[in-house]
Amino acid sequence: MKQLLNERKKRLIEFRKIVRKKEYEFKPINIPEHIFSQCEQCLSALYTKDLEESMYVCPYCGHHFRIGAQKRLEVTVDKNTFKPMFDDLESVNFLNIPGYDNKLKAGKELTGNNEAFLCGEANINNERVAIGVLDSNFIMGSMGSVVGEKITRLIEFAGSEEIPLVIFSASGGARMQEGIISLMQMAKTSAALSYFKGLYISIMTNPTTGGVAASFAALGDINIAETTSLIGFAGARVIKQTIQQDLPQGFQTEKFQMEKGQIDLIVQRKDMKNTISRLISFHKVK
Repeated sequence: MKQLLNERKKRLIEFRKIVRKKEYEFKPINIPEHIFSQCEQCLSALYTKDLEESMYVCPYCGHHFRIGAQKRLEVTVDKNTFKPMFDDLESVNFLNIPGYDNKLKAGKELTGNNEAFLCGEANINNERVAIGVLDSNFIMGSMGSVVGEKITRLIEFAGSEEIPLVIFSASGGARMQEGIISLMQMAKTSAALSYFKGLYISIMTNPTTGGVAASFAALGDINIAETTSLIGFAGARVIKQTIQQDLPQGFQTEKFQMEKGQIDLIVQRKDMKNTISRLISFHKVK
């Protein structure tokens, strides 16, 4: 019976992939908003309450939905242990780029945070850590001057307190509204890590791209990828146009990255908290 159910499940997933390729809409009809959600991968209609209880992971295909920084902390750190740091830092439109002020305002309203990087100290299964989370809902988690500064300060804090550093990345790359100052954050955060002597666990989530993927996100002592994450520098179309070659199938998936040695572990969201605490305990000086 179990084998039969698994076969039916596989067939259902394959059917939905075919529907998706034909660009048909496979959505609930006349259902109030926020009651149902739709899986981006298999297009299943999911009861939102059930989706929340499953940590925003599709029960049919295992696709991991993107989650914000607050939700990430909620499912990762021990309850009531997170103490935010550097929340007074806010980006300004120093290049007077049209529309940037509105994007900053929208990001704050959408996430409830002053910037795309939320950080502080917390406990993970009673292990004290310095933790930071990029929020893709804030201008796609892009790294500008303030994000780079907060990451650098968090690294320095972890070093001074001699505690492990944990950073979750979810980013589209550099924040181009801040020009070269944004690109400088790649060197700044990487340099800060070169002085850090403790354990640094980097977790790449969907997506981890651009300047973030090319700097601190790839420099962990242990690099972890969350299941169903896109990881890479530039988009597939840009790379293909640049090198004028066909690209390997799925070259920006977490599985491909692990095969090539870019990451060390692929971990499901439900297992992430325990995995981090175990890694920390393994690296404790006895």
